[in-house]
Amino acid sequence: MRITKKLIVAGIVSLAATGGAVYATTAYASETAETAAPAVAPKVTAEQAISIALKEVPGSWVSELDFDSRGQQADTWELELTKGAERHEVDVDAASGKVTKQQADQDDDDQNEDGDDGDDD
Repeated sequence: MRITKKLIVAGIVSLAATGGAVYATTAYASETAETAAPAVAPKVTAEQAISIALKEVPGSWVSELDFDSRGQQADTWELELTKGAERHEVDVDAASGKVTKQQADQDDDDQNEDGDDGDDD
């Protein structure tokens, strides 16, 4: 009879501890969900950003597309376009569709950073 009482008491204590842990986890998850900023879809879609960038660099193709959520700053679509031997970086504001950056780089593998092509002549 004593063993049965000990098992019942141990079971109740275990059940109470488990219930407390579940409650604490649920309360934490609820609090975290309330404080997290809601994900908002950009007004400018990826397809629209691609179209805008291709108008900026006609005859190119998109080699990379990234969405950059910048918190306090405006969210941006970052595109890398390739046209022949040139790479173009174009940033499109995800809210307005305006081009905020356009930069062209020569894709010249023969040149290193100091402009020397490695030849000794």
